[in-house]
Amino acid sequence: MLQCVADMNLSTSYGRVGVPRQLVIKKDASSIADAVDKAGLILPLVAKPLVADGSAKSHELSLAYDQYSLQKLEPPLVLQEFVNHGGVLFKVYIVGEAIKVVRRFSLPDVTKRELSKVTGVFRFPRVSCAAASADDADLDPSVAELPPRPLLERLAKELRWRLGLRLFNLDIIREHGTRDRFYVIDINYFPGYGKMPGYEHIFTDFLLSLVQSRYKKRSS
Repeated sequence: MLQCVADMNLSTSYGRVGVPRQLVIKKDASSIADAVDKAGLILPLVAKPLVADGSAKSHELSLAYDQYSLQKLEPPLVLQEFVNHGGVLFKVYIVGEAIKVVRRFSLPDVTKRELSKVTGVFRFPRVSCAAASADDADLDPSVAELPPRPLLERLAKELRWRLGLRLFNLDIIREHGTRDRFYVIDINYFPGYGKMPGYEHIFTDFLLSLVQSRYKKRSS
């Protein structure tokens, strides 16, 4: 699904949207370092389970700092270049035509000093859960500012068409130090909407619109 975002190459006056470079590893942890080297991926790398089955382990992220630590990872997984983003991500919920955005705390930035000294794999269970809400936190305005609404509307419209989905959410980050460079790091189809503020009204309106649309088709 992230490939759809990459293919879109979305760039408007409000900003650019892409995806971090990534690599799928299906088996053989001992070959990960060679695969990463051939793909030209730059450390540190975020490792995500390839299969999301709803278990706690399927939500666990790992951050690998060095080539040697890559063999400690457990395929199948997706490796994704880590982009500093001020420790905040934006969860963008799409319900039909409606769009709702909430802030969540995320992985902290990695400094050049850390990268030169830190080694190993660090595991992070359920990074962006509801308890990690950043909506009321005292954040730097450049980090807390939500992605521009017109940019999100264009992105959601394109993805509805390309993916054939009307119920999904996006995890989006802003590259730290920029105002208009965004990355989609994850897409979830039919996610849990209990964490979305006001979901009852938004979801009811969506269901009613489906009924009305079907009724109009039958009438015509």
